[in-house]
Amino acid sequence: MESYHIRGGNKISGEYSVKGAKNAALPILAATILCGAECQLSNIPQITDVYSMKNILNELGCKTDTSDETVIVNSRGLVADTISLERMREMRSSVFLLGALLGRCGSAVISQPGGCNIGSRPIDLHLHALRMLGTEITEKDDVIICKASKLRGATIDFSFPSVGATENAIMVASTAEGHTVLNNCAMEPEICDLQDFLNSCGANIQGAGTKTIHIEGCAQLHGGIHRIIPDRIECGTYLTAVAATGGEIVLNNAESRHLKSILEKLRETGCTVGVKRDKIYLKACDKLRALDKIITGPYPEFPTDLQSPFLTMLTLADGISYVEETIFENRFAFTNELKKMGADIYIEDNHALITGVNKLHGCRVAATDLRGGASLAVAGLMAEGETVVEGIEHIERGYADFSQTLRSLGADIRKTNG
Repeated sequence: MESYHIRGGNKISGEYSVKGAKNAALPILAATILCGAECQLSNIPQITDVYSMKNILNELGCKTDTSDETVIVNSRGLVADTISLERMREMRSSVFLLGALLGRCGSAVISQPGGCNIGSRPIDLHLHALRMLGTEITEKDDVIICKASKLRGATIDFSFPSVGATENAIMVASTAEGHTVLNNCAMEPEICDLQDFLNSCGANIQGAGTKTIHIEGCAQLHGGIHRIIPDRIECGTYLTAVAATGGEIVLNNAESRHLKSILEKLRETGCTVGVKRDKIYLKACDKLRALDKIITGPYPEFPTDLQSPFLTMLTLADGISYVEETIFENRFAFTNELKKMGADIYIEDNHALITGVNKLHGCRVAATDLRGGASLAVAGLMAEGETVVEGIEHIERGYADFSQTLRSLGADIRKTNG
């Protein structure tokens, strides 16, 4: 098994161009199925989750062609509506194909999706929206069979602003007959990116980024050209690595509007943060200050995907920090590994108290999820001595060239077998 070997103590500094957003690229790749034509997507991150999505598209009869960070998908040859159990277990984001296949074929067969072990993530809200739009759903064991003789617009009220359910409903409604209104929607920037892509292909969607989205169904979409937005989570992860190691960085191809809650918290720690057009500048302070409160929540609140890197950064801050996780109940699981490195963390229910210590010490730790795994690598950069991070396949699901990027920014890190 591959692992990262990290010798801490170096400052993470330099200049880096942020990659395209994983959480935008995956649903948009799935949505190309709706078009039945050729779509060109640029700024696609070269990560294992994207490779998995392209493999699924190929298995369904689509053709994908990749050149650097551009992917061309031609979905004219779609021949299947079933996602294999193996593929569903491999990547949770394969659930986006449910809405895309229904919108194109009127049928889809999937199993319960896999992915990171960060807590219960049922797809009940997805299925509720699909039923409202005219889908008959049969569940047997772990297999979900969806059929719709005619998709019709509807008014759908989400009980929780789920990103995935909002995106699946948008995809189905974009080719359904009539008008659809989605209420209490998730407002993440990645949903706006999906709207922009589908509208470039002839869809009529308005309101993404707000609580209410209106969709006028179109009988036929066409191909389109689209550039994926920058990855705010990758951006935030590197910012925490710089802040935690006392470095200085300029991030290019960054969208500061998507990172307001993150940049505010970094300033509270004492870091100097500047924003200019598509650039973010950060210079760490000599000693980070603890944060009184981080509470995760749906956008524009603090993102759950950056809770782990921030918590890790705060293990060396001056004082006691409070972190509350409101989205996934197992997000704190990675802190058991941080404690092996000397971190002082107290967990009770969904909140954590982090008392800053003078130093972390390197040891062997294991990643069990994407964001927690990246955070353990950040901890290795902060620690004295050598840290070995196992389970890096989780990290590489969401970060392109992670070890190479850190090395280019001054880290002493190497990727090895074993």
